[in-house]
Amino acid sequence: MADDLAEVAARFGAALRRAGLPVGPGRCERFAAAVTLARPQTPRALYWCAATTLVSSQAHIATLEMVFNAVFGGLASPPGTPGEPDVATLPGATPEDMLASAAKAAREHAVRVQPEAGRPGERPEPGPEEPERVIEHRFLGSAAERLAAKDFAELTPEELLDLASLMRRITLAVPLRRSRRQRRRRRGPHMDMRSTLRQARRTGGDPVRLIGRAPARRPRKLVVLCDISGSMEPYARAMIQLLYCAAGGARAEVFSFATRLTRLTLALAQSRPALALALAGQTAPDWLGGTRIGESLRDFNNSYARRGMARGAVVVIISDGWDTGDPDIVRREMERLSLVAFKIIWVNPRTKSAAYQPLAGGMAAAWPYCDAVVSGHTLAAVDDLAAALADPVRRRVLHAGRRVA
Repeated sequence: MADDLAEVAARFGAALRRAGLPVGPGRCERFAAAVTLARPQTPRALYWCAATTLVSSQAHIATLEMVFNAVFGGLASPPGTPGEPDVATLPGATPEDMLASAAKAAREHAVRVQPEAGRPGERPEPGPEEPERVIEHRFLGSAAERLAAKDFAELTPEELLDLASLMRRITLAVPLRRSRRQRRRRRGPHMDMRSTLRQARRTGGDPVRLIGRAPARRPRKLVVLCDISGSMEPYARAMIQLLYCAAGGARAEVFSFATRLTRLTLALAQSRPALALALAGQTAPDWLGGTRIGESLRDFNNSYARRGMARGAVVVIISDGWDTGDPDIVRREMERLSLVAFKIIWVNPRTKSAAYQPLAGGMAAAWPYCDAVVSGHTLAAVDDLAAALADPVRRRVLHAGRRVA
């Protein structure tokens, strides 16, 4: 029964396409699903299943009726040879009988549709192609979830805002670090004398239970440097919105750079993604400008990293590596940054290609000092970024060829 139904839907859809209707595999699948759920007992009921799933315009009804009569019959003239009744039109026909008859009719009469649509040897002009309606269903996935596999460079501003709800479900967690502060712990390596004596007052001064201490652990700082030059503009907007939606728990420090370094942390503290992106664009005067990675890294190292912002932090650099400056400056500043940062993760959308090689001067100079290089070109690819951020192990490959664990 399932094979017959699939054959009926496929042949009927092919006949409708030859007649000029925009019926694709998606509509044929919905037609087969409607037949499975409705289990029509008459040709008229089968026709309504086709009308509700295969056409989306009133102008297509006449063509649908013509093709339906030629393939299935039952509306104007039943298919088959004269004098031979169709089992699907007999009283008491079961759905299995109807599907078997429909499969037989589809095999015998699908070829007859083309001459009826026009003169022999002449292919009818196809009508205007209409986009298929997207049926929202909680079991089939929403439109935002389908956009998760779309490249950030192909998203419109409206589609990017639609992804904000999915971005909020992502957690950009960073590894924990040992703090100078200590907290009470049942089996800590050191004894908390003050808490132990306070507890001993309840037992007559005898320290029945010893209370220990252990160094507390807190998340490492997350510092993001985002390239906002012309080649990175669509990816920069998507990654800044991702940081706004997903990095709230990590309290990320966000900087943008093109020809200069700009701090965007305060601009991203807004309550809505659209407003945060607008303020970020107003705060950075070099938006869509050129790219000077080396000079921007030098400004960050001199003004922020040496003051402790990057010490023991996870630094994320979002850029395609195209630099108009001297690559030696990039190499020197990346080496300085690697001495104070815990990890350096580079997000390069160009690495989505399996044939990518770091041939650009800036990317080639920075590559040896990176612990991970991920693409992050789609929302689905952000999982690699999240995994690299949460990895507690340093995996940097030094220019001398040694690994640091």
